[in-house]
Amino acid sequence: MGTERPGAVLFMCSMNSVRSPMAEGLLRRALGKSIYVASAGVRKGVADGFVTEVMEEMDADMAKHRIKTIEELEDWEGLNFDLVVSLSPEAHHRALELTRTNAIDVEYWPTMDPTLEQGSREQRLDAYRQVRDQLWKKIRQRFGMSTGS
Repeated sequence: MGTERPGAVLFMCSMNSVRSPMAEGLLRRALGKSIYVASAGVRKGVADGFVTEVMEEMDADMAKHRIKTIEELEDWEGLNFDLVVSLSPEAHHRALELTRTNAIDVEYWPTMDPTLEQGSREQRLDAYRQVRDQLWKKIRQRFGMSTGS
């Protein structure tokens, strides 16, 4: 895994409603406009209120996030990304397929799907927090930020 900071990053997951929007929001919160960040899903998902709630706990605003598929992502046509980070097996296979003829780095960060968590509201929120915190740790490591950020 390289430590260079790419100029444009795409996070991909299965439906662009939980994992990839979290990663996009966290990287955008950390680096602002110094890097172009987008996210997309292999399939179309639906908005998830738990994502908004756990991201607000870290002052990451998700209000502008719009769920989109790879096909809907305008920039994909030109493949204007330096790095694609896939967060689910389905997204990883699709990322490799889409980038096989381009000089785009692909990294796979296997990430649990918190929507599979059963139990009380608090137990479910804890699963989302766990995913958020795991992504935050990976983002800090990958993009060269101090661990105290």
